[in-house]
Order: sequence, then structure tokens, then C-alpha cells
Amino acid sequence: MKTFRAYSSAVFVALAMILIFCSTHVNVVDAAQASKPSDTPAGNAETGKRVFNKIGCYQCHGREGQGSTMTGPRIAPDPVPFEVLASYVRKPSGEMPPYTAKVVSDQELADIYAFLQSRPHPPAAKAIPLLK
Repeated sequence: MKTFRAYSSAVFVALAMILIFCSTHVNVVDAAQASKPSDTPAGNAETGKRVFNKIGCYQCHGREGQGSTMTGPRIAPDPVPFEVLASYVRKPSGEMPPYTAKVVSDQELADIYAFLQSRPHPPAAKAIPLLK
């Protein structure tokens, strides 16, 4: 009979492999999408922040789009191209609920995208004194 520690080690290894596979896949998709021209509609970051909070995006992706390993992926800064985001929001393939145009208009989605683009990058680890 295996111990709890043996099971937890196996689960940890399996999760690590899944994360490595997912991050590799995301990078390939991002690189493929980055080569396409983007027709991002104009959006308002302040309005986008209000809509982001109003419809509950923050509950899974965090108030700044930073994501969480337990709830939802990081979507800011540097979000995926607008077309990819809009397509996924309308017809998600994961646990995220779909947000049809009746729930979030195309303009509101453009505003959310502007908000995500406006998020600053975190400081580099070298710039944090406690980590030196």
C-alpha cells in the first residue's frame, strides 16, 4: 500500500508535466497569432476596468488580470491578440462561461481589452531588494 507522500509526489509530477505542456502550447499559439495583423478596435481602459469588475472577470483572473493557479490564467499585461480573446470569450473551451454579445457587447469587450493592455508589467526580480 502506497503512502500519502508517494501519491502526492506522483500528483505533483503530473501537474508539473501538464503545466510544462500547457505553457509550451500557449507560446506556440501566441507566436502564431502574433504574426497575423491585428485590427484591434478602439477601447477605453477606464470603462474596461468597470466592465471587467461588473461582469466578474476579476473573480477568476484577479483585479489586474494577473491570474491564479487555482482559478484562471493570467490575461494581463500583454494579452493575446484581440481576435483570439474575443473568440475565446464568446465560445470558451475550458471552464469559463461563455459571454455572448447580449452579456458583453463588442465595444465593452474592446474596452476590457484596452484595460488589459494598460496594466503595467511587474517589477523585475532584480529590482526587488528583498529578493537580492
